[in-house]
Amino acid sequence: MAFGLSVSRQRLARRLLHVSPPLSLAALYFVFTVLGALSFKLPGATLVPMTWSEAFFTATSAVTVTGLSVVDPVGAFTMFGEAVLMVLIQLGGLGLMTFAVLVLAALRVPVGLTGQIYRREELNQSSLHRLMRLVKRIFQVVLICELLGAALLAVSFVPMLGLGRGLWVALFHSVSAINTAGFSTFSSGLEPFAGDPVVNVVIPLLFIVGGIGYVVIDDIARLRRWSRFSLHTKIMLTGSAALILWGWGAFAALEWHNPETLGQFDSPWLRIMVAWFQGVTPRTAGFNTVDVAGMHDSTALMVISLMLIGGGPTSTAGGIKVTTFVVMCLATVAFFQRRTQLNAFGRSIGLPEVLKVMALTAISVVLVFIGVFILSATQEGHFLDVCFEVASAFGTVGLSRGFTGELTEPGRVVIMAIMFIGRVGPLTLGYFLATRSVPRVRFPEGRIHLG
Repeated sequence: MAFGLSVSRQRLARRLLHVSPPLSLAALYFVFTVLGALSFKLPGATLVPMTWSEAFFTATSAVTVTGLSVVDPVGAFTMFGEAVLMVLIQLGGLGLMTFAVLVLAALRVPVGLTGQIYRREELNQSSLHRLMRLVKRIFQVVLICELLGAALLAVSFVPMLGLGRGLWVALFHSVSAINTAGFSTFSSGLEPFAGDPVVNVVIPLLFIVGGIGYVVIDDIARLRRWSRFSLHTKIMLTGSAALILWGWGAFAALEWHNPETLGQFDSPWLRIMVAWFQGVTPRTAGFNTVDVAGMHDSTALMVISLMLIGGGPTSTAGGIKVTTFVVMCLATVAFFQRRTQLNAFGRSIGLPEVLKVMALTAISVVLVFIGVFILSATQEGHFLDVCFEVASAFGTVGLSRGFTGELTEPGRVVIMAIMFIGRVGPLTLGYFLATRSVPRVRFPEGRIHLG
């Protein structure tokens, strides 16, 4: 009997070895989405019964750390339901394989080569020996940031909600922020705290740390000098700084006199603070301190562009990623300068990286276009609102112009699919569709006319 079990385990291990890491990760995300939906259907999880559509949409949004919601969080969840939501956010944000590694390490179960390969796929690492140290660094940073963020946010929430509820809400928002989820326990988001300096500083800092990427955090913690940082870290830091300044400045300039957003505040310093919050939020955070539906169309287009770019690789953020956007810009500049090699910070960027960027961008554009087309064909609504919703779902941001609550059943399915693919990654989708083959014959180069 024992021999039979051993043979069965060996067969199972062989089958797992032949399953691609992206497929395994996607399957795990799907399983936790199903478990989350089942948890929301439990009697003690919600104040009013949720439909299966609402439960699956909420679970998908939580696991993909998006933040779009078809239910009012205030009137929908009990304390247990909010706890389920927070756990799903934590699982989706940190990465299920990273979470699994921590559990296995706590149980003293050795992690074999297969587990390391899966973990490498989730963290986008090229070497295996650094993975365990990086995983420990991830959990250290996340735990410290969440506890520190909760302690600081309690300064604003406890006087308003009381000690017990205030501490819980502070912890919930801290977890939601570091994982760039955008879920809030308030019906109007963080609009009541638009003038609160603690909320306007702590929440953005948390989701900036969560969205910059743990490889960058690891480099900063280990190397501590700009000259010793990797090319990836330098591109991420400079690219993120430029996008933050652009979002902040553009939002302030476009919305300064809008009475529905910044114009409602009398103090210029308050307008600058609110513009700061809303300018960095599209980087996959999803929180809002003003009415998103009240923004000008030009501002909405600017926000859409930031949502599509997203944050950094190996982070809790979505989108095509900052490094992809920067390399695409460098390739464009190199083309106009008639250069065949890309250079940045004294390092060259190889052709495989450029091809990967082009593939990722192409798949992302096609996915967003298909989502907008299907949603426009199945939903009644303003075209800009549809585009905004799809971009928010793909970038796992969670901002909405009020369109989420108007989604029909087919529309919810479309947004859930886009959220899921946006979290798992467009390149993972390409990995599923691609077939690997080694060319046996090389053909002479030909010329085609472009442009």
